[in-house]
Amino acid sequence: MAYAVIRVRGSEQAGSRVWTTLEQLRLHKINHMVFLPKDASTIGMLQNVKDYVTWGEVSPEMIAKVLLKRAETPGGTPGINDDFIKKNNEKYKSLMSFAKALSENEARLTDIKNLQPVIRLHPPLRGYEKIKVSYKMGGSLGYRGSDIEKLLERMIAPIKKR
Repeated sequence: MAYAVIRVRGSEQAGSRVWTTLEQLRLHKINHMVFLPKDASTIGMLQNVKDYVTWGEVSPEMIAKVLLKRAETPGGTPGINDDFIKKNNEKYKSLMSFAKALSENEARLTDIKNLQPVIRLHPPLRGYEKIKVSYKMGGSLGYRGSDIEKLLERMIAPIKKR
């Protein structure tokens, strides 16, 4: 399984170790998300920034949904489809096959040409829980497990016009 990592808080008061780790993870702004492989080095980096991000395992279906609605090309147009995947790489022929490979740590977003490695999300509908408290204690920070999918649903949901 791959991790989806979302930046929840700013790092104005953070030390240089946290800043460096967030920069290495490409989480430069709040509500930015990256997919990371589930390995020892990733877990160590996430422990360094656990007070600024939330993360958990995502299914291939959720990865495909996020890519379909929020992944961006360099021109800034959101959403990609099967045609984009076929045109910009030789290995994957559909969005779902790429999502499965990403979920099994066999691929990265940078494998697709002309695809931004960071996914910009909307703030979640009905907001975050407490952003200074861990998820286990009723807040928004830290490890969520598969509950990250509920947060992602709220962050990619279309905004209804009044």
